[in-house]
Amino acid sequence: MKTLPVKYLFIMLMLFCISCKKESTQVPVTPPPVEPPVVPGAPVDYLKLAKETHTFTVNNLLTASYGYRANTTSHSNNCYEWYNVSQIYADAAMVGIGETSYLAYMNSTFKFMENMWDKRDLRGGYFASVNLDGSGAAGDKYVDDNALSGMVYLEAAEVTTGADKQAYLAKAKACGDWLISSGLWDNVYGGGFWWNTAKPEKPTQTNGLTLQLFLKLYSLTGDTVYRDWAIQVNNWINSKMFDINTGLYIWKIDGAGEGTKRNDKFTYDNAIMVEAFLLYSKIMNDPSYLTKAQNLGRAMNTTLWNAVYKGYVFNTAETRINPAWCAWGSQAMIRLYETDKDPSWLVYAKENINRLNIANRNATTLGYYFFAGFDGQSRSPEIETVDQAWMQRLQALLSKY
Repeated sequence: MKTLPVKYLFIMLMLFCISCKKESTQVPVTPPPVEPPVVPGAPVDYLKLAKETHTFTVNNLLTASYGYRANTTSHSNNCYEWYNVSQIYADAAMVGIGETSYLAYMNSTFKFMENMWDKRDLRGGYFASVNLDGSGAAGDKYVDDNALSGMVYLEAAEVTTGADKQAYLAKAKACGDWLISSGLWDNVYGGGFWWNTAKPEKPTQTNGLTLQLFLKLYSLTGDTVYRDWAIQVNNWINSKMFDINTGLYIWKIDGAGEGTKRNDKFTYDNAIMVEAFLLYSKIMNDPSYLTKAQNLGRAMNTTLWNAVYKGYVFNTAETRINPAWCAWGSQAMIRLYETDKDPSWLVYAKENINRLNIANRNATTLGYYFFAGFDGQSRSPEIETVDQAWMQRLQALLSKY
């Protein structure tokens, strides 16, 4: 190796010092955290992600009473019914794949939910919100929340035994019985359940969830009352809410005036109907409803799928995405795959969750933002329990595949 003359070494040293002085006058810039990319085709450890989400939820949203605060910002002093049961749903999914340590969380929150049950009305029903200590239950009751609660409890019953199992089954039945006796089904617009006790509108998702619950209760009890209600709800949804042009179900019929139909298409509305039709096919022994579910799934993947970013839209009028409502699309695709074993459904399910991990997940805290653009921009500040719950649940379900 040759040695440079001393004068050249001196010149190089001077240039180096000048460069260092110049750089030292610049203000250091801290780069923003970079979200880890999800490489197409690369394996994703969904179970690890589900566990990380649960840890975030426990550390930031769980209360001493084993309810969950609605969010970390504007409603940090309230517990919402469907947020709490969604977390039970998420924990039931973990137990279902063998993670039995989640039973304690699931059962404790189920006990907390008793604070939200209306004990002054013989018909019962859950109120939508309580304080963190379980006090203050009052106000409107929501049909969709109560129907979802019943469905969640039926899944929880599948992963429990003994007295716990019986308690979940009894409460699921109580939710179904409240729906029937609530007076929130009437002949306005030819039938259909109102969204809540204030009767503002009749949405697809509200009626789709009641259809699921009535079908499951009929399957478990053999009580034809639940079968008849399932048939009635199914007939109304298909006659009033189906859009033949897109093959999708519309948002709702407004309660004001003559009942204006709102034709926006939501991912979770249609995901709920996919699941309802799969149940209808199996429980009512009607293969045509499997075909209806498959056709609806294809329609979702035509109209509600963003082919550039590979994820489901929240709805056809919104440019941002939400972890709970958009993740519901993945649940529908998983159910289709489990039924007909077509692997293409599973591709949609995974890519949708991968996109939500890129767009909505904070790489530092590992919590999910309420809304964000498909590209991860325009994130809203809220961190909602329900969003963490649905991401935990879907990633637990996907960990099997």
